[in-house]
Amino acid sequence: MKLRLLRCLRSSKHSTMSNPREEELQSHHDHHMIKDLQSNFKDTTVKILLLGTAESGKTTIIKQMRILHINGFTDDERREKIPEIYQNIHDSIIQLVLQMDPLGLRLGSLTTERSASYILSLPAVAPEYFNEEYCDHVMTLWNDVGIRACYDRSNEFPLLDSAKYFLDNFARICEADYIPSTEDILHSRKVTTGISKITFRVPIPKCLGGGEQEFRMYDVGGQRDERNKWIQVFEGIQAVLFLISCSEFDQNLREDATQNRLQEALNLFRAVWQNRFLASAGLIVFLNKYDIMERKIRAGKHIVDYFPEFEDFSKRPQQQQSCFDECDWTKMFIKQKMVDITQEQFKRNSRNQCDFSYSERECYYHFTVATDTRCIRDVFSDVQQMILSENMNMAGSSLF
Repeated sequence: MKLRLLRCLRSSKHSTMSNPREEELQSHHDHHMIKDLQSNFKDTTVKILLLGTAESGKTTIIKQMRILHINGFTDDERREKIPEIYQNIHDSIIQLVLQMDPLGLRLGSLTTERSASYILSLPAVAPEYFNEEYCDHVMTLWNDVGIRACYDRSNEFPLLDSAKYFLDNFARICEADYIPSTEDILHSRKVTTGISKITFRVPIPKCLGGGEQEFRMYDVGGQRDERNKWIQVFEGIQAVLFLISCSEFDQNLREDATQNRLQEALNLFRAVWQNRFLASAGLIVFLNKYDIMERKIRAGKHIVDYFPEFEDFSKRPQQQQSCFDECDWTKMFIKQKMVDITQEQFKRNSRNQCDFSYSERECYYHFTVATDTRCIRDVFSDVQQMILSENMNMAGSSLF
């Protein structure tokens, strides 16, 4: 950044100055101007808005920022997550039992049928404590071949992505002295309503002046009926972090069983990209949950069954050098869908759309696993430097 600004200054001064003394004074002036720019920028808060459909991983990113930049969770805060985790398990096992008949599946034994009857007799709210009887019934069900077959078809009905994680770890979670691990907290799911935020400080690289920069990240609900609240936090946003779940190519919305989740996310991305209130904000895309996407493909699911245009895409010769298997092709296909949206020409047909017909903004793409702290640390480090560089560049342009 310093070099870019100095080149700008030097290129203009060489044409007007020949006196060495004047050049020395100008160089001194340039140095202080850059210092002032960096100092003023540090005094501002970088605001990042998390957008995306429900269950794309936005709240998990907020948790990761807390782990990476605010020393994680205390034991008391971990204990506060127990009811949320219990509810995730309770919802998951009930949903699996309820879907057996509609899918034409049968439980494997009379013992499992008794466990299913017990679970369905309970209220929708999870027990405050998991007693021995409850734990035995849940473990019996999860070990049943019929329930496992039902789970293998979970793309056909709403089920938490974390269902398998929690049910696989159920014996540990049932322990009387259970305290949620960091991984448990990252996998826990609670519907986001309204607007929440987290504020944290991160070191600024020496190449950008050093010191610390304050970030404020906003998380808003991704359900259709929550999106009307988004505009409340659009003002002053420097960057939009848009999350899209790569794994949802074979699933439909909870709110609308006829709408494919991935297609809904692409439609939403188009609306965000074209929104005039966000036209000056940097846009970063996290193509999230690619680990779940890969598991689905290895289990026999194919995106071409839901997006027939994938077949033509996979025949493109320019892609063949970077794609080695169906997982690679699927990732690149979803990314290309988003790239195509950013290159669309559009005219303003509502007051929320940009006035121009073509956007020259750049969009940055990262494949992520939001529950993987190392992955998010590495990716957000790149994102943070990009945001700082771009914002300093904009500030520098306004000065020069």
